[in-house]
Amino acid sequence: MAIKQRVLIVDDDNNIAELISLYFTKECYETQILNEGESVLSTVESFEPNLILLDIMLPGMDGYQVCREVRAKYNTPIIMLSAKGEVFDKVLGLELGADDYIEKPFDSKELVARAKAVLRRYKTVAPTDEKKNEKCVEYPDLIINLTNYSVTYMGQRIDMPPKELELLYFLAASPNHVFTREQLLDQIWGYEYIGDTRTVDVHIKRLREKIKDHESWEIATIWGIGYKFEVHNS
Repeated sequence: MAIKQRVLIVDDDNNIAELISLYFTKECYETQILNEGESVLSTVESFEPNLILLDIMLPGMDGYQVCREVRAKYNTPIIMLSAKGEVFDKVLGLELGADDYIEKPFDSKELVARAKAVLRRYKTVAPTDEKKNEKCVEYPDLIINLTNYSVTYMGQRIDMPPKELELLYFLAASPNHVFTREQLLDQIWGYEYIGDTRTVDVHIKRLREKIKDHESWEIATIWGIGYKFEVHNS
């Protein structure tokens, strides 16, 4: 019997939280509800959710602060929920480490579909002895392994949320190939992302903060088009 995936719902409006819980319970998820942010870290430790649905407007500790604290300790995927639809609010949430941002009011089917898409990206692949099945690209001082979701840079393991890692892997697996922002959204997010293409820019910015340009390679901006993983000839 398959183990149910767990969803932690954090929303100060209990009616909304109960409704979300109903959506996911019908889809055979196990849920837990919190109406404030202070208990999220301890609940993540005890409940071990596969996904956090996090409202921004919480009493006391708001969703942005909760996201920041969770991301400092855990790689648990986070979808932010908010009535705020400004680009600034979306970008801030993504910069703090959220994996997606959904505006209220939302359609129940869309919420569940986008949650499933995020969970698919976080699904780890079972260990295998067959090296040929491993998805891994290597460059000088950089190893990106999509099989076990790890990045090693300059000999050090780099903590990286799966969406960032997948974006880096996708670019690095096709060196010197230019991808538009729209292509990257489609390939990495795996569904029609409702938002603007600045999402890609935010994740590239976060990657560059962790992975600096190397003499042999770099994440290059192609102005007006998109990005590429550029490999320099020796």
